[in-house]
Amino acid sequence: MLLGLLVTVSSLTSVPWNREPTGQSLETLSASTAVSFDNPQGLALPGKGTYAVALRHVTIDAKRPSTGEVQRIRVLIRQPLNAPAGQPGVVFMHGAGYGTCDNSFGDVANDLASAGFVTAVLDKPVWSTNDLTRDYPGSAVAYDQVVQYLRGISSVNPDKIGIYATSESTWISPYLLQRDKRIAFQVLLSPMVYSPRQSLGFFVTQDFSLVGANNGYQSIVRRLFHADLGKPGSNFDVRVDLPGAYAIPTLAVYGSKDVMTAQVEGIEHIMDSAHKAGNRNVTVRSYSVANHVLRLGDEADEGTPLADDYINDLTSWATGTVAGLRQTSEPVAGVTIHQSIAVPTELRANRQLTVYGAIIHIAMVLLLFVSLLMALAALVLKIVRFLRHRDAKVFGFLHGFGGELLGIAVTTLATLVLFASGLGQVIMAVVRLGWGGAPVEDPGMMYWSWPVIQVVSTLVVWAWSRVLARLIEVAQSRGITQLPPRKDAIRDLVSGREPVLASSRFGRVYFWVTAAAMFGVLLVFAFWGFFIY
Repeated sequence: MLLGLLVTVSSLTSVPWNREPTGQSLETLSASTAVSFDNPQGLALPGKGTYAVALRHVTIDAKRPSTGEVQRIRVLIRQPLNAPAGQPGVVFMHGAGYGTCDNSFGDVANDLASAGFVTAVLDKPVWSTNDLTRDYPGSAVAYDQVVQYLRGISSVNPDKIGIYATSESTWISPYLLQRDKRIAFQVLLSPMVYSPRQSLGFFVTQDFSLVGANNGYQSIVRRLFHADLGKPGSNFDVRVDLPGAYAIPTLAVYGSKDVMTAQVEGIEHIMDSAHKAGNRNVTVRSYSVANHVLRLGDEADEGTPLADDYINDLTSWATGTVAGLRQTSEPVAGVTIHQSIAVPTELRANRQLTVYGAIIHIAMVLLLFVSLLMALAALVLKIVRFLRHRDAKVFGFLHGFGGELLGIAVTTLATLVLFASGLGQVIMAVVRLGWGGAPVEDPGMMYWSWPVIQVVSTLVVWAWSRVLARLIEVAQSRGITQLPPRKDAIRDLVSGREPVLASSRFGRVYFWVTAAAMFGVLLVFAFWGFFIY
C-alpha cells in the first residue's frame, strides 16, 4: 500500500513535456559572415580603428517607475575624436548579473567608437531587485534615459541611435522599442526571444541532456518550471513578445557553442515578427565555436577573445545601416544553426503542484530538524545518566525496533545525500557548459545515482512494511487489535505499562517523529518522480 501511494504521488506530479521536433537545423545561405552594402555614391564608411577614442564618465539618477526608487548610475561615454558631426550612437544593455560601466562591453564599445559611433555603457539598472524580480519595463526606462542623454550631445544625430542588447536584456529591448519609436537599429546578441519561463526551461532541459544526466533528473526540470512563483514582482512570465519588438533594422548574432538559446525557433520567430511589422531588414550571423556571449573558449577564464571577424562584421553592418545603404550580402550566413529540442511553449504555472511541493518539502525539513534535536537531547541525557552512574537507557526500544529504525533512517538519509550530490554535479556540469566548457565524457554519478536511489527507496519501503508488520504482530499478541480490544489493553499501551515500541515515552515519541521524517523524505522523492519506473 505504501509503495502504491508513492507511485501514485509520482504519477500525479509528473508533467508532460513535448520535446519534438528534435534535431532542428537551419542551413545558412553563405558560409561567409561578412556584411556588404551597395554603395553607388561611394560613401566613405569608417571601420574599426578609423578614429581615436576619448572616454568620460557621467552620472544619472535612474528612477524606477513602479516604486519611485532611485539608483545612482554611472555611464561610460566613448566618443570618436575628430569625427564629423551627425555621429550615430549605441547604448549597451547588460545580460544577466550585475555588470558595471567599467567591466562590461569594453572591447566592443571601444571598437564601435573607433568606427565613428558614440557609445554608452551604464551600470546595470537593478535597484533592489534580484534575478527573479528584475523589473524589465522599468529597466527600459533607465536605458532610455541614456538614449536621451546621447541625443542631447551636439555632435550626435538623434535619429541614428541604436541599442546593443545581449541575453537577458533582449527581454528588455521590446519594452524600450515600444517606449521609444526613434530607436534606429538593434544588435541582439544571443536573443532569448521567448518568455523567461520558456527560455530557461529550454536551456536547462537541453543542457541536462547534453551533460549526460539521467532522464530522471531531466524530469525534475519539468516539475520545477511549472512552479507558480506567484509573488508580486516575479518576472518568470513577463510578456516579451510585444508588437514592434523587431520592427527596426535588426542584427541577430549567435555562436555555435551557445547552449542557452533556442536558435532555430528563435530566428524563425524574429523573422516572422519582423515581417508582420513590415520590416525586411533582418540579418542573422552564426559564428563557429563561439559561446553564449560570442567568446571563444571558456568564459570563466579572463580575456577570452570574441569570435573571429565578429567585430568587423558588426562594424560593417552598423555603419552601412545608419548610412541607409542596401545590404547585398546574404541575410542569414555563417555556420549551420542547430537546435536539439523544441522550446517548451506549453509551460504554465501550476499552483496546486507548487503548493503541494512546498508543503512536503517544508514538512520534511521541519520533521528532520525536530528528529535531530531529539537525538541530540537523547545523547546529552545519556551522557548525564552515565556520569551519574544511572541507567543510561533513554529510548528503551523493544523487540528490535530501535535497530530497525536506525538502519532505515541512515539508509534514507544517505539516499537523500546521494540525491543532493547527483543533482549538484548535474548543476555544476550545466554551469561549466554554459560558460563554454565541454561536457565530460563519462557522466558518472549524474547518470547512475538516479536508478540507485530508485532501488534503495523501494528497499526502504519494503523495510518499513516489515516494521509495520512487526508492530501489528506485537499489538495482536497484546490484544490491542482484536475487536473489541482486550480489557485495559489500550490504557496499558498509552500509560507504558505494556509498551509495544519502547519502554519510555520519549522513545515512543522519537520513533514516530523519525518515522514521519523518513516518510517525508519518501514523499519528496515521489514528488520528484523517483517512483516512476
